[in-house]
Amino acid sequence: MPDSFLKSIAAVVLAIAVYTAAPVTGQAADLFTETSVDDPWAGTKWLIRGRVIGMIPDENDGRLGGAPAGLGVNEAVMPELDFSYFLNDNFALELILAATPHDVTLAGVGKITELWVLPPTLTLQYHHHMGAFKPYVGIGVNYTIILDSDATAAIGGIDSWDDAFGFALQFGFDYALDERWSLNMDVKKIWLNLDANVTAAGIPATVDLDPWVVGAGLGYRF
Repeated sequence: MPDSFLKSIAAVVLAIAVYTAAPVTGQAADLFTETSVDDPWAGTKWLIRGRVIGMIPDENDGRLGGAPAGLGVNEAVMPELDFSYFLNDNFALELILAATPHDVTLAGVGKITELWVLPPTLTLQYHHHMGAFKPYVGIGVNYTIILDSDATAAIGGIDSWDDAFGFALQFGFDYALDERWSLNMDVKKIWLNLDANVTAAGIPATVDLDPWVVGAGLGYRF
C-alpha cells in the first residue's frame, strides 16, 4: 500500500483519537451510548462523503489460455465520492463512484497494458448508532466498467476487456463531529474477475482482481 495513503489513514485515526479525548463538546462521554430521539442524525436522509481510497487487488497469478502466467494488476490510490440514502435510522443504501488507473503486468515482460476502470458499488448497510460513534456493515454488488485500455508492450497488450459483476462486503464507521459533519473509515472486499484477450494472439486472459478497497474521508449528513 502506498506510503501516502498509509499516512492519510494514520492522520484520520489520530484526528478521531484527539477529538474523542476532547471534553469541549461532551461527545466522548456518551461515545458508547445508544442513539435516542436527541440524536441529531435521527430522521435525516442523505449522507455524502468524500474519501481517499486505496484499491488493492488481491491477485497473484492471472491466467493466459487457462494456464498460470504471472499476470497481475497493481494498486491505485484515488479520490472517491459516495452517496448514502437512509431508508430509516438504521438501514441505508450506499453508491460509491471512483475511476482508478491500473498497470497490467506480465512476468518476464513487465507492463503490457494501462487500464482505467470505473467500479460503481451499491451496498445495503446496517448502521448501529452508539452516540458519536456509528459503525456499519454492508452487503452488495459491484459492476466494473472498463473505461480505457492501452497496450504498452510489443506483444500487443490486452484488449477486449469485458465489464463484470462482483459481490461486495463492507464494514466501517462514521464518527460525528457535530450534527452534520463526520469522519469516516471504510473497508470493502470485492470478489471480481476480469476477462480479456491478448491482442496479437487472441489468447484469452483472466485476472481475478478480488480487491480490497480501503478509504478514509469526511462526510456531510442532511
